[in-house]
Amino acid sequence: MSEYDPFAEIYDEWADVMTEDVPFYVELAWEADGPVVELAVGTGRVAIPVARETGKRVLGFDSSPAMLAIARERAAQAGVDLEVHEQDMRDFELEEPAGLVYCPFRALLHMPNWADRRRVFERVAAALRPGGRFAWNAFVFDPEIAASFAGKLRRRPGGRIWEWTEYDPTENRIEVTAYVGQPGVDERTLKLWWVNRSEWEGLIDVSGLEVEALYGWFDRRPFDEDSREFVWVARKLG
Repeated sequence: MSEYDPFAEIYDEWADVMTEDVPFYVELAWEADGPVVELAVGTGRVAIPVARETGKRVLGFDSSPAMLAIARERAAQAGVDLEVHEQDMRDFELEEPAGLVYCPFRALLHMPNWADRRRVFERVAAALRPGGRFAWNAFVFDPEIAASFAGKLRRRPGGRIWEWTEYDPTENRIEVTAYVGQPGVDERTLKLWWVNRSEWEGLIDVSGLEVEALYGWFDRRPFDEDSREFVWVARKLG
């Protein structure tokens, strides 16, 4: 069982704070010349709208069988061309080079170290056709925000999910334990490792990609010192 399987049943509620990313990735998919790929496709929250709005075939990769089962069912109900595969993003391969690979909702932060992140970026670069794009978003690391969540129990707005957060500043790691219904009940845990701008730029460089754009949000506002989100678009040379 994948460590993310327990989140499948609550994923929609967990992710409902993030909606503005969908139009951004839909627009990139419209512009893609070649297959469109989503890494960490989950339950199809982004991939299904991308496939529906563009009419393109979308390939989704995820390590969670429970997430993928929901994605398959929803894709069938929506009548869209979404082909999902159970595979770790560090190991995915394509038969045909992609025009766009994207990884939404900060999923790259589940990679615990530089070696894992570099492996993903190298797999992406190998999968892209010349001129193809890789797009993703992630938190901007802020130790004050991280510390403000640490050791505190909070209820997600409008929902039944409670969260307890721990922060390890020595590893830039956040560990979130979610409870369904009430604290201490039906718990599940995930970990996120924060990445700073220079590390993202290093990953882009060593994988043979180049920066096309860095935005501060999905409306394509310029990235600046007040931005709380990295929204990256990189391109394969050639």
